[in-house]
Amino acid sequence: MQKWLLLLTFLGAFDIAFAQAPNLVRREHSDIPAGLSAAGHDSRIDLAWNVPGDSDVEGFFIYRSESQNGPFARLNAAPHPDPVYSDFFGRNNQTYYYYLTAVGANLNESAPSDTAAATSHAMSTEELLTSVQEATFRYFYDYGHPVSGMARERLNSGDVCASGGTGFGLMALIAGAERGFVARQAAAARTLKIIRFLQNNAIRYHGAWAHWINGSTGQTIPFSQYDNGGDLVETSYLVQGLLTVRQYYTGSDSVETEIRARATQLWEEVEWDWYRRYLNGTSLYWHWSPNYGWQMNMQIRGYNEAMIVYLLAVASPTHPVPPSCYHIGWARTGAYPYLNGKTFYGFTQWVGPDYGGPLFFTHYSFLGFDPRDKADGYTNYFDNSRNIALIHHAYSIDNPLGHSGYDSLCWGLTASDDPWGYSAHAPYNIWGVDNGTITPSAALSSMPYTPDESIAAMEYFYYTLGASLWGQYGFKDAFNLNQNWFAGSYIAIDQGPIIVMIENYRSQLLWNLFMSNPEIPGMMAALGFSSTGIDPQEGSIPGRLELQQNYPNPFNGETVIRFRLPKSGKITLEIFNTLGQKVQQIYGEKFLAAGEQEARFTAGNLPSGIYYYRLRSRESAITRKMLLLR
Repeated sequence: MQKWLLLLTFLGAFDIAFAQAPNLVRREHSDIPAGLSAAGHDSRIDLAWNVPGDSDVEGFFIYRSESQNGPFARLNAAPHPDPVYSDFFGRNNQTYYYYLTAVGANLNESAPSDTAAATSHAMSTEELLTSVQEATFRYFYDYGHPVSGMARERLNSGDVCASGGTGFGLMALIAGAERGFVARQAAAARTLKIIRFLQNNAIRYHGAWAHWINGSTGQTIPFSQYDNGGDLVETSYLVQGLLTVRQYYTGSDSVETEIRARATQLWEEVEWDWYRRYLNGTSLYWHWSPNYGWQMNMQIRGYNEAMIVYLLAVASPTHPVPPSCYHIGWARTGAYPYLNGKTFYGFTQWVGPDYGGPLFFTHYSFLGFDPRDKADGYTNYFDNSRNIALIHHAYSIDNPLGHSGYDSLCWGLTASDDPWGYSAHAPYNIWGVDNGTITPSAALSSMPYTPDESIAAMEYFYYTLGASLWGQYGFKDAFNLNQNWFAGSYIAIDQGPIIVMIENYRSQLLWNLFMSNPEIPGMMAALGFSSTGIDPQEGSIPGRLELQQNYPNPFNGETVIRFRLPKSGKITLEIFNTLGQKVQQIYGEKFLAAGEQEARFTAGNLPSGIYYYRLRSRESAITRKMLLLR
């Protein structure tokens, strides 16, 4: 059972409702909001403004009109607490005018702000991707903790900040700077603010940070009774972000120079080897507490979201662990639930629990570490992650538990809020529960693996469910159509992978930066990673039938034939000799799902020689040659 299942939720986000402005005399609040701006997007208009400093503002009322001269109606029944607001009304070519008031104690309102206007407009898919990234970026930039700059654990969590979520946020700041959501100088200043706080204020435990950190003081906030010290998994997500920013901020000015120096120092001070617990320990341990020691007693063992822990621990230039820890501790020397090898819905899963578990297993460790075109002794993690995402997609189409809404557009199970609290969600209740809760982060963060399916899900979430699912920081955490329930929450570790993995799909930016760290090649060599020689296709299912060369070739007795289908359907796979005689049929009009497939050919008593294998669908056929050597 994973640690995040212990999470106690912070609920209570304000509901946004339409209401007419009250017909009463307004009692004035002294602070008038300034800097109101409006920006049109597809189906919505976003507002942003400056927060009055050193005041007792409780929130803001937003007013809207179709005419500059009014009448204006108030949009929110309760004061909106944040200086950003997204008005999703589901129409394009619609112009609205807005003003807002600051709200103090007893709902006293200030005088109105200046008026701002914008017009909604249709967007292309690329433009919508940018729009989704920009809204998600705001969670880390606009909602970052005012003292430390760290990522808050979730909406309305106050001073509770997440170390892992902050690592994701550091990477989100880079994507935001590159996309022009904020100036590079502003992103660098925020990054340095965070790093200084992490170094000077946040308590560390043998170099590792706690899961939850007070964003004002740096003190540890206990995650559970015995978990009030170092958290090596959350630390690894933070270090992944630190190493990425170190490679991005390469300027010679004082800010970027200090970022690099401090990031390097923090990275080199993490005592990965100490978290082996024992002198010759073969596993790393998740937690250590100054009060309770190793009481949590949780080894970090795969397969789950924590692979990056071992990659960084082996890569460390100052406190490394031996590669054997990766193979024995993390990969369990190949035992289940590490190696799998089964096929689900026609997709082979080489590593991980049956049906893949919650999809964040395939996200967190690969925000920076690029899994494409490489494999260790167990799998190519890009291929494995792609197939797990496709298994989730097929599971939603199959919908064996009969949940409302599940289909080819509405898919993706991972850890998130749900109507009953917070849970990990996974197919068939394996390593999680499937209670009908869909989490946008699951499909959207899989975009590098399954762009077609992920983009289709994004457009469904946005255009069909946006009125309930969209808010000021992008897609809300989750929804459950069985219960007609939509979360009001945002969680840092769900928002971060959305913007980062969309960027990795679009430009590979964060992958390229992290992989350019000089410690990474030596780590991969030590762990036995090698190039697979397979052309990465960003996870796309090809638009045509594809048949790969069998492997091994030449072969002695048995070989594997891999192919990809552009869509689900019946296929035939047959073997012929040089005379054109069919010597074996592997598949005869067999129905298989779209995506990557593989078949095993056993030659039996066939003599040595050249043979041909032919893959045929209803639309096309491909033939390749192979050599049998006895």
